[in-house]
Amino acid sequence: MKTVRNLLYRDVLWSVFFVTIFFIALFFFFDFVDEMSRVGRNGYTMQAAALAVLLEQPGHVYELFPIAVLIGTIYSMARLAQSSEFTILRTAGLGPGRALSLLGVIGLLFAVLTFGLGEYVTPHSEQAAGFLKARFGMGLAIGRTGAWLKDRRRDPAGERSITINVRGVGKDGELTGVRIFEMDPTGREVRSLSAEHAIVPRTRTITAWTLKDVTETNWNPRTPTSEPRVDEKKLPEMSWPTTLNASVAAAALLPVQSMGAADLWRYSTHLAEQEQYTQTYRIQFWKRVLYPFACLVMVALALPFAYLHARAGGVSVKVFGGIMLGISFVLLNNVVGHLGLLHEWTPWIAASVPSVVYLLMSMSAFAWLVRYR
Repeated sequence: MKTVRNLLYRDVLWSVFFVTIFFIALFFFFDFVDEMSRVGRNGYTMQAAALAVLLEQPGHVYELFPIAVLIGTIYSMARLAQSSEFTILRTAGLGPGRALSLLGVIGLLFAVLTFGLGEYVTPHSEQAAGFLKARFGMGLAIGRTGAWLKDRRRDPAGERSITINVRGVGKDGELTGVRIFEMDPTGREVRSLSAEHAIVPRTRTITAWTLKDVTETNWNPRTPTSEPRVDEKKLPEMSWPTTLNASVAAAALLPVQSMGAADLWRYSTHLAEQEQYTQTYRIQFWKRVLYPFACLVMVALALPFAYLHARAGGVSVKVFGGIMLGISFVLLNNVVGHLGLLHEWTPWIAASVPSVVYLLMSMSAFAWLVRYR
């Protein structure tokens, strides 16, 4: 059985590896051609463009790796079936349950690799690519109105509700165009801060932002001894205490697809505490958690191709079928995600439906082929 295991694992691993390399080369070419239109602006060189595109590739690999697993495993199984090697293995005692368990182990390995890629590699590489482009004046795409954050703080006059608007990210990773609005318990604005730049310490604990080139405006209400007035002053620098740490600020600025599961959970928890909409981040969190298991589903979906007779179509036909299955999986995954947002489905259900549907399809096809073929 060790020989059978080594044969299957070596064949599947090499097939998946080459399919993944093909996807990387294809998307690197497309992204680099698209990035060439920005070369020459603000000193943006071809080398910087190539590095930015290279840093974006882990994100593509993460999104397409289950499809690469499906295509590579189908190719491997179809080739073994066409050369009658899989038939010989079945005759030698490789039963359906044993074959499924052997591929399940390698599928679990692919799932671990996918989780590590999505949780540790992709978020950092996406952020590095964004900050690299920001150094050349391209900044991060955070919408026309910028990113909005909320916070609360207690002071002697009561709890203050704070709204922060960030227009963009500078060349050195600092926040630019920062506006802060502080409201008293009655909803009246009592202070506003406008800063050209803000530096957020990279800590996960309660912290303070350092604001640069600040304009502070205080609205003083009428009192028995004074009339209402507005005081405005300019400061070169000031420290502004807040509970918004670097991870929460980054989550608000960066695209949701570039966030890891831990960051998504922390940010969605922060939004819930501030009584804000969390469905988008909850669904994305469960997608991050459950997406690696799609590799197990893809391996199970590829195994029935080993039980198809060689006359049921050549390897190329079966690989094409695998590509269509992979595209349909990605399409269903996206559609169900949007439907989950629209109808406010339970997040973990919206994230798990595509994998469950395709797992049932694969097991049904596998059971039918084993019984009748």
